Amino acid sequence: PLINGLYWDKWYNNESIFSFKSILYENYLLGAPRMRQIRVRNDSCEIHTDFQRAIFSCYNHYSKIYEDRDNIHEKRMPEFVWEEIRSFAKNDVWGQLSTYSGEGGYIVKLSLNKTIAIQTIEKLKENLWIDRGTRAVFIDFTTYNPNINLYVVTKLIAEFPATGGMFTSWQFRTLNLLENSSQAQIGLYICFIMFLFFIIYYLIEEFFEIKALGFIPYLQSSGWNYLDLFIILISIALVFFLICRQYIITKIFDEAYSAELTDHGYEMNVGNQTVSLEIDTYQFDTLGFWSAQFSNILAVLSFVAWIKIFKYISFNKTMSQLSSTLSRCAKDIAGFGLMFFIVFFAFAQLGYLLFGTQVKDYSSFGTAVFTLLRLILGDFDFQSIENANRVLGPIFFLSYIFFVFFVLMNMFLAIINDTYAEVKSELKEDNEFAMMDYFKSISNQILQKLGAQKDQIEEIQEAIKQTQSLERHGDGRRISFGTIRQELKKRNLSDQEIEMLFAKYDIDQNRELDQNELDAMFDDLEGKKKSIMKEMEESKNKHQESVGHDCRHLSQNYDFAKIAKRVDRVEYVLTTISSKIDGLFASKTNLE
Repeated sequence: PLINGLYWDKWYNNESIFSFKSILYENYLLGAPRMRQIRVRNDSCEIHTDFQRAIFSCYNHYSKIYEDRDNIHEKRMPEFVWEEIRSFAKNDVWGQLSTYSGEGGYIVKLSLNKTIAIQTIEKLKENLWIDRGTRAVFIDFTTYNPNINLYVVTKLIAEFPATGGMFTSWQFRTLNLLENSSQAQIGLYICFIMFLFFIIYYLIEEFFEIKALGFIPYLQSSGWNYLDLFIILISIALVFFLICRQYIITKIFDEAYSAELTDHGYEMNVGNQTVSLEIDTYQFDTLGFWSAQFSNILAVLSFVAWIKIFKYISFNKTMSQLSSTLSRCAKDIAGFGLMFFIVFFAFAQLGYLLFGTQVKDYSSFGTAVFTLLRLILGDFDFQSIENANRVLGPIFFLSYIFFVFFVLMNMFLAIINDTYAEVKSELKEDNEFAMMDYFKSISNQILQKLGAQKDQIEEIQEAIKQTQSLERHGDGRRISFGTIRQELKKRNLSDQEIEMLFAKYDIDQNRELDQNELDAMFDDLEGKKKSIMKEMEESKNKHQESVGHDCRHLSQNYDFAKIAKRVDRVEYVLTTISSKIDGLFASKTNLE
């Protein structure tokens, strides 16, 4: 099945495919697949003395200290000789049973030719390449889909435990390595450049802030500073991983072409020379590893950046209630958490000892912990523990549900709920005073605007009086537009305001104001001035009455709340004292 799945060398009409070898006709193999075996030594475990005369071989579970690097069955064929992987591409492999070394192994390079690959597999079977010492076999290959410009680094894992049998798993890592010049990719480049500028800007800003305050005072000044430093450091790590990934990509494709033609590469014409294109699968495996770490760091950075939004929305009433509730109940939750985890780990240990040999979800203490966490969320397999023990299984399940789910979890919610109610009541009292301050500030703003209008009218009146003393024409007094404009400009009036004021009273439109027009202007200005002063007086009186009433009302409510709290405390103390006195009298009676 492996060979048939890797080598799609014919169309559905049995016509041969002579181009790049592909999977599903669209995903091209980059280089030949490779197999790598990890083994343990025959002396990796000790046989019991009662069986040493009958049993002569013992292969332990996998560990680096037990790893075998000698030739398999003392054969000299390349596939049976331990080979070191190039230091550039050494990555340990996480399996279901253990973590396996990435330094090397017994490596088999399959050909791109299906017939030769089948012959290689048959040779391995004939010479017993896999035996009792085998602990893991990895099959690595990389495919490229030109339709979507994506690479897939594939690792098929077969693990052989010391108990016998086989566990299979797989890893698929999708990579976007060779970017095209699409609009989306150009947009990503622009975003990355902006990201670099932001890193440099905030790095310089935090540096000068630390330099001014000192490192310890800087951290103590605000808890958000820890988060800022973490974001900067993880952003720098993100750029570092991106540079490493680009370096590996360049190195892989620079080393892909060679003049030596082999069965593991594709023949290509480059200029007048025929060369072999052979991609190192293990280097792609390293590239997939670094790309996965890049994605992990990017995910953490995105999460922390979202958390930082709380810093800028803390002024919101709901957000302030949330942060105040969590900070105030932190000590209570910590104390309760200690009690909770004592009970929780006790149940985890109980489940591990009761069902560990029969139920997979309790096969180790760690898996038992995660199983009980899932049980809190409603994800459980009651049938498996009931089958393991028909008496203790249901008792364990019901007791855990009662003590942890119904009692401890509700205590946890009660702590948060009580603290939230307390914070909400306090914020309600504070908001009443805040509303009073708000209305007071609005009233002051209104008074300031009215006062500014009054001052402006007085400035205009003074400017007109000044111009009247400067100009006299004929029998009466006349003021020209140019003269009054100069005086009003000195008093910070705009040309538009001056033009509108002059046009309103220049009835004959001769660009001059005569005595009648001046009298009309003075009368209007004086009337507006009196009206503004009256409005200011009324607004001031209403504000004083409202503030006085609100202050009396709020102070009464606030005093009443304080007195009520003190009375409750006194009642509690008196109750405690009376109970102790009763206890003393009872003790005295017993002594008599």
